[in-house]
Parts: sequence; structure tokens; C-alpha cells
Amino acid sequence: MNRFQCVADLRAEHGVKRLCQVLGIARSSFYYWQATAPARAARQAADEKLTAKIAAVHAASDGTYGVPRVTAELRETGGESVNHKKVARLMKTASIAGFRLRRKHRTTVADPAAAKAPDLIGRDFTATEVNTKYVGDITYLPVGSGKFCYLATVIDLASRRLAGWAIADHMRAKLVVDALAAAERTRGSLAGAIMHTDHGAQYTSRAFADACRRAGVRQSMSAVGSSADNAAAESWNATMKRETLQNRKSWSSEREARLELFVGCTATTPSAATVAWDIAAPSPTNTRSTEHQLR
Repeated sequence: MNRFQCVADLRAEHGVKRLCQVLGIARSSFYYWQATAPARAARQAADEKLTAKIAAVHAASDGTYGVPRVTAELRETGGESVNHKKVARLMKTASIAGFRLRRKHRTTVADPAAAKAPDLIGRDFTATEVNTKYVGDITYLPVGSGKFCYLATVIDLASRRLAGWAIADHMRAKLVVDALAAAERTRGSLAGAIMHTDHGAQYTSRAFADACRRAGVRQSMSAVGSSADNAAAESWNATMKRETLQNRKSWSSEREARLELFVGCTATTPSAATVAWDIAAPSPTNTRSTEHQLR
């Protein structure tokens, strides 16, 4: 119980002046608190209503959404004009939190002797037209017993969608070549587009350079050791793993990882804050052509 409520409860027996003196508060402050009680009650009711909506959005995401994505969902599909700080406060009060995933396995291993491409993106992860600028990256998929599979992605910076992807139990150049081929099947042609990646040995390989040349793609590479220069691709990879793994440390097997990634990368339920998939034609076993919206 706060001091103002104490004064309100005991005023009939002891008087406001005496109670305020004993409790060390100004009478004007008490009267202000009393006058604003209806407004506080209305705000509390509104907060409870918004918290219920937040809980519903969080539950619909299988408990994966954090503050940014819950806020986006409320704004874009719920019609709520809400500040992310308020969402953060209410989520903290209600003990609602999204999943976090820490990176533990290194997938970017540069080849010092390989030829490097210039940075044609310059951290400008936007594009005015689809099929003009892409980003790509590799992420690890822990499958138990210290083993890993690897996911390579190709994301369109204009539509914010996943255009192509590939999964394998290795990180050889074929993995990224397959992902690029999947994106080419989705788009029909990548001629003239920019493909921005990190300096990993797979992306600086002759095989990937030849694949880009055949597709008419211009290669672009971020600075060595700077994750911010390829932040869009790394963000997508982290989000995908967080939402599929949830609170698990790894998949139980390679088969389970492939199945769950397949479901995640071909989901058909649109969401303003996360994914809207557009499934393309069937493709080889380890590669998929999809369009996955990144938010």
C-alpha cells in the first residue's frame, strides 16, 4: 500500500492533515493523487488490455517474438499505435520474453590468398527494385553430439525475402553455389544483380565466382572481421535459428534439423512482423527456392 492510499483509508478517523504530517507527504500531493485516480484506473485497464494482446501475439509466434517484433505485429496487424518502450515495460511486468540464441560456432573462415571483391553495398541494406541487391551468409545448425549442418541463404534487399537457400553437412563452396542456383530458379534470372557476402572461403572460391559470372551477378564483399557489413543476412540467420530451436540448444538429429528448417522455410502463414512465404517450384533435395520475408 502506498502512502496516499493509507491517507485515503484512514482519513475519516485521523484527518488528512494529521496523516500527511505523520507520513511526510504534502496535502496538495494527496489531493492531486485523489483527483487523478480515475485517469490512473483507465491507464491500468488499457495496459491490461494491451498486455493480453501482447501475450496473444507472443503465443502465436510459439513464444519466439521479442519486443521489436511484437511491437511491429501490434502496429501492422492489430492497428495499435504503441511505443516499443511501453511494450517492453508491459512484457517485463508480465514476464514475457522472446528467445535469444548465442553464436558459438565460427562459419566465416577467410582465405588470405583468395581474390576479394569490392564492397558495393556500403552497409546500405536497402534497394528500390527487386532482383537488384542480394545478401548471403552461412550459419551453423547444431544437431547434437557436437555435430553440425550448415544453412546458406540468399536474401533480396528490396522485398526483404529469402530467394534461395541450401542445407548440407559441409561448408564447401558447393553449399553457397547451390543457394545461388536456388535463388536463380526463383527469380528466373539474376543478371545485373549484386550479391553481397562476407569474406568466407566459400564466397571467395573460384567455384562461387564462376557461378556468379554465369548468372550475371556482380560480387560484393564486406570488410574482413566486420559483421555489421553483412548485418542483414546474419540477422535473418539468427532469427531463423531462434524461432526454430526456441529454448533448445540443438536439434536431436540432422534429419530433425532438415525437417524443421524445411517447415520454417516453406511456411505459408503470413505475418506482418515476420514471415510471408511464396513457395516456388520443387528443387533438389538439399536446396530450396523460396521467398521468405525478413522483418
